Amino acid sequence: MPREITVIGAGIVGLCCARWLQREGMRVTVLDPVPPGESCSFGNAGIISAGSVVPLAMPGVLRKVPGWLVDPLGPLTIRWRHLPRLAPWLVRLLAASRSGRVGPIADALRALNAPALDAYRRLLGAGDVARLVRDNGILYVYESEAALDADDAGWAMRRARGIRVERIGRDALRQLEPALGPGIACAMLIEDSAHVVDPAGVVKTLAERFAADGGTIAAERVAGFDLGPDGPRAVYTDAGPRDAGAVVVAAGAWSRTLAAKLGSRVPLEAERGYHVTLPEPGVAPLRPVAFIERGFVATPMAMGLRLAGTVELASLDAPPDYRRARALLEHGRRLFPGLDGDGASEWMGCRPSLPDSLPVIGRAPGFSNVYFAFGHGHLGLTQGAVTGELIAALVAGRPPAIDLAPYRADRF
Repeated sequence: MPREITVIGAGIVGLCCARWLQREGMRVTVLDPVPPGESCSFGNAGIISAGSVVPLAMPGVLRKVPGWLVDPLGPLTIRWRHLPRLAPWLVRLLAASRSGRVGPIADALRALNAPALDAYRRLLGAGDVARLVRDNGILYVYESEAALDADDAGWAMRRARGIRVERIGRDALRQLEPALGPGIACAMLIEDSAHVVDPAGVVKTLAERFAADGGTIAAERVAGFDLGPDGPRAVYTDAGPRDAGAVVVAAGAWSRTLAAKLGSRVPLEAERGYHVTLPEPGVAPLRPVAFIERGFVATPMAMGLRLAGTVELASLDAPPDYRRARALLEHGRRLFPGLDGDGASEWMGCRPSLPDSLPVIGRAPGFSNVYFAFGHGHLGLTQGAVTGELIAALVAGRPPAIDLAPYRADRF
């Protein structure tokens, strides 16, 4: 077992890995040019969701894509100038949507998501969980009974994997969430979910605990590796080389380039999401509300109500299109007619997404001292603590708690 280890990435997955590795008695250094929790982990919807087992692409997705793409502010859009680069990823996405593929993908998602909340309880401790986590479930709302019925395959997939769901009619829905507008006809409630009141605060808390226990966090950008016969002997950063006992690549959407320098060609793309946060929203939902047809989630947080979601496929360095954030506000007013948008803040972040909806977790092909932990897409917060625990077990030489074969880097 290595005594020193470098974790590349200070987002939720990187800090969870660092904290679990530290608990194994290792000396851990985290490298990231961005402060902990200030990249993709800053602006997510804050959901810890055991019920998120439905892959991004389901059978029949190809028929829906043209309708999505004609609306540049709709739930899914592609920056067309980036289509040549994205084409191989999209082909793999469609392949993953075949009826024979989605079941095993859902099983692999369930294996990661089911223990998520318990993993955070172990990692954060009772005090921080009480301060940061709310265990009220998540409500998926629809504008019509027909729209809910059209999603039946996804709900059947959840039920088949032991996820408790409850169908809520119009009258009961108003009692559950009185602020919902008359355009919402029905919903599904998943009780086996929680949310955090400050996603960036979760990462910063982990970073504070990590540093207090002797961990090192350095604002350095990793440029490459000095590769020996058994793996990296050093990590090259913009501040100079650092000796490498072992390396964990957990750099989110920036992991593709680092993995390639280590010989692994992984089809990782930036699936960009937006949010708008309302400091005085005028409504107070008790739990996250996912508006399925509009492709976003409204989550009550310490700083206000956050409306987060949509999918924009573009390169990492493409400029944000904040019209998409403003469109979320308009959709939010349909969800909550009393919504107050004064003082709204806008944000865009890059989700690290793989076409089969599963992350890469495990030892890097060809090396004994390199571990991958990236590609969690929409589920980085949900899967962060579990991923860190799995990586720590591998580095310590113990068998992981679940089979890691579905998350291999060389599965594509």
